[in-house]
Amino acid sequence: MTNTENTTPQTLSAAAAGLRLYDTATHSITPFEPIKPGEVSMYVCGATVDSSPHVGHLRAAVSFDVIRRWFMRLGYKVTLIRNVTDIDDKILDKAAAAGQRWWARAYHYEREFSHAYDTLGVIPPTYEPRATGHMNDMIALVQRLIDRGHAYVVPNADGTPSGNVYFDVPSWPAYGELTHQEQGTKAADEDAEVADRMGPSVDATGPDKYNPVNDADASPDKHDPRDFALWKAPKASDPADARWDAPFGAGRPGWHLECSTMAHRYLGDEFDIHGGGLDLRFPHHENEMAQSRAAGWGFAHRWMHLAWVTAKGEKMSKSLGTGLSIQSVMANHSAWVVRYALAAAHYRSMLEWSEQSLVEAEAAHDRIVNFVTRAGAALGQQPTREAVQALGADELPAEFADAMNNDITVPTALGVVFSTIRSGNSKLVAFEAGDESLRGEVANDVLTVRAMLDVFGLDPLAEPWLTQSAAAAGAFAQGAAGALAGAAGGASGAKNGVTPMTVLESLIQDKLIEREQARRERNFSVADAIRDHLRELGVTIEDKPQGPSTWKLE
Repeated sequence: MTNTENTTPQTLSAAAAGLRLYDTATHSITPFEPIKPGEVSMYVCGATVDSSPHVGHLRAAVSFDVIRRWFMRLGYKVTLIRNVTDIDDKILDKAAAAGQRWWARAYHYEREFSHAYDTLGVIPPTYEPRATGHMNDMIALVQRLIDRGHAYVVPNADGTPSGNVYFDVPSWPAYGELTHQEQGTKAADEDAEVADRMGPSVDATGPDKYNPVNDADASPDKHDPRDFALWKAPKASDPADARWDAPFGAGRPGWHLECSTMAHRYLGDEFDIHGGGLDLRFPHHENEMAQSRAAGWGFAHRWMHLAWVTAKGEKMSKSLGTGLSIQSVMANHSAWVVRYALAAAHYRSMLEWSEQSLVEAEAAHDRIVNFVTRAGAALGQQPTREAVQALGADELPAEFADAMNNDITVPTALGVVFSTIRSGNSKLVAFEAGDESLRGEVANDVLTVRAMLDVFGLDPLAEPWLTQSAAAAGAFAQGAAGALAGAAGGASGAKNGVTPMTVLESLIQDKLIEREQARRERNFSVADAIRDHLRELGVTIEDKPQGPSTWKLE
């Protein structure tokens, strides 16, 4: 899938010079200097599609989407690669247990992830490669590492290659440079200290419930305990179509090999940023770095890791049984609200997921939508999406740009959004009262608010929020239409005293109450939309100078 939406100015903004980002490898926040001027290349570890996505997965997608959007708002051309791991032990084991073909299971859940990304407004990556589409590249990388003396093949008893190939860690003295913290190294801030304490590291020996040891990496055939699998011989239970021929024996790739190969395939020997969740820091990213640099590639210049979503202090994880499915969350909350809750915390801060975080997101939604719709109604129009997208970082409030440039500090940037809304509401009251001199300021405030929200993918008048709002309105219309059709049959359909007409009256009365609340809040665009939907269904509202509105069927 390729992204075609242009949401940024065409030239690099002056604000771009102030961007500073955290680097896991150096343990510091440093100025961002792209390899190619005006361009950013990013590789983000995507999903292992063995089961449905949960909130933790979606935080990763949303967080890197916000980072990407800020790059774009600064004027950078962004190339983002996000992979799909569609072959691994979990997929094979779960498919076998369910009586499925492994590739059918992988594709099913890949589509679930894609749907969740789309629903939450995540811009599609520049390209989204699958592991199974790059076997020849992976085999070539394994052979390259063997030829360079950084990998070895485990032979069978008769001397033939077994299909098991390991990376020779002692051959690469720099191993551990991503997560090994030298004694006395000081974390950049409190978030980094928490990440070092909770996140897996090469220094954290012993059982690790967040990164269980892979069977292949526990093999007695390894020369060194730190060595890790590059290529794995098939297990007896593996289906015939889950193995690939290679000079070092039939098998399939080790997990770490996949990302090194796909990052190199689409971004070249070196690229700007490698991103992923904190749980991937070790062993996945540590091993990626080692094998890629041992292959002679510069690989990622900067490593960005976002913290976990936690539930009662524990990492949200399918393996721990605490994975909160995105479907269950969105059954009770709009996708906009879920995205806000996921995006609102700093990406390196642990996000404790609770009903309270969603309640706060609902309140934020109400404040934002009330201002945007009310301002648009007072002005008689909304800024166009083109105008919202064209507002560059230099034209946004300086405090907002400073917050985003300071390692994407979203909480502070959101504070600027709400202070602008607060100021805008004061002007709006006077403008609605007849002070026409404030028209330009109100128009500028609503444009600025929507442009800042767009950095977070939360402009309420952008897709997919407009389509989702229309779908919600359509659902109401369908329900009301059904009630109208039932009412035509009179009371003959009564059951337990409930007739189609009483259902209809209840539905319409609920909408009248909702409309009256919108009118009291001067949210006239919402009130008018409710009136228009009811009119389309043959329900005419009669507003009274005093007392509640009434209705009648036409």
